[in-house]
Amino acid sequence: MDTLPTEQLASWIATGEVLVADGRGPKVVRCRDGLLLKILRPRRHIALARLFPAAGRFTRNAECLLRLGFPAPHVREAFWLDRPHGLSGCRYEPLAGQSLEELLAEHPERLAALIPALARFILQLHARHIYFRSLHPGNILLLESGGFGLIDLLDLHLKPLPLSAWHIRRNFRHLEQALQRRQLANFPLDALRSEYERLRRL
Repeated sequence: MDTLPTEQLASWIATGEVLVADGRGPKVVRCRDGLLLKILRPRRHIALARLFPAAGRFTRNAECLLRLGFPAPHVREAFWLDRPHGLSGCRYEPLAGQSLEELLAEHPERLAALIPALARFILQLHARHIYFRSLHPGNILLLESGGFGLIDLLDLHLKPLPLSAWHIRRNFRHLEQALQRRQLANFPLDALRSEYERLRRL
């Protein structure tokens, strides 16, 4: 990956809309051309981030989903922002839709009606060997075109073998923990689990 000029990054941030930020600065910025800029800081060891930049992993995961027939952001470019510190970034075309977390807050009855379709979507991911550790309502979109899509793809893994029962239970456990952290007690998790198991037995 090439290194993005500092001036270009500063321009995108100054002229764009910061959508997500933390104590270290912007994380997601909507640029004036409609693309999203994602700034990816290393989570663990900087040495590993230099060898395996997060922007490259995000790009590969998006391409993996598209190759398997799932909607995913189309990454236009990936680049280093500060290679010595393992800081990378990418710009991509966002999926058009609403997160299930937003839908839960605004129209919980509509989300409840979508549980069978959501269970089928998760089952399809698992059937294609996809393990998405960050599976929670904030990272699943109800697409304007219909169906569902995933965002924040760093924690997505394509397993070489079908997901085991252990992996499936673990995936739902991560979902349950995310709902607790995000204080989404009204999410119909039990109904989702039941419908998933029903479809799995067919």
